[in-house]
Amino acid sequence: MAYWLFKSEPFKWSWDHQKAKGEAGEEWDGIRNYQARNNMRAMKLGDRGFFYHSNEGLAVVGIIEVCKEIHPDSTTDDERWECVDIKAVCDMPVPVTLKDVKANPALSKMPLVTSMRLSVQPVSEDEYLEVCRMGGLDNPPR
Repeated sequence: MAYWLFKSEPFKWSWDHQKAKGEAGEEWDGIRNYQARNNMRAMKLGDRGFFYHSNEGLAVVGIIEVCKEIHPDSTTDDERWECVDIKAVCDMPVPVTLKDVKANPALSKMPLVTSMRLSVQPVSEDEYLEVCRMGGLDNPPR
C-alpha cells in the first residue's frame, strides 16, 4: 500500500463535499500538472491518504481511499490528463495544520513541506503514521 496527499481549496471542493459523495467517491479531476498526474498513475485501489485544505485552513482534515484507479479525466478531451477516484474514510479528529507539520522534524522531508505547490503528493508510511498520530488517530486506517 502507498500513501498520498490530495490538496483542495475548500471553496472549490471541501472535505464536506468529499464526504457527501459516500462510498461512490469522486473523480479527482482537473489536475494539469504532469508530476501530480504521474503520482495518480502510481496509485492502486485501496491506497490511503490525506485530504488537505489548501489556501483556507491549511490543514489535513481527513483520510481518503483510492476507490478507482487511473482513467481519463472527464473534464477534458485531452488524453494526456487522467485521474483517480477517491472516497472519504474518516475525519481527522484534530486537523493537522501546515504549521504543525513544518514544526515536526520527523516531517521535514515531506513533500507538503518541500514541494508545497504540488496538488497530489506521495506520503511515506512513517509520515502517514506521524500525521495521523498528530491528528489524534491512534489506530489509523491502513
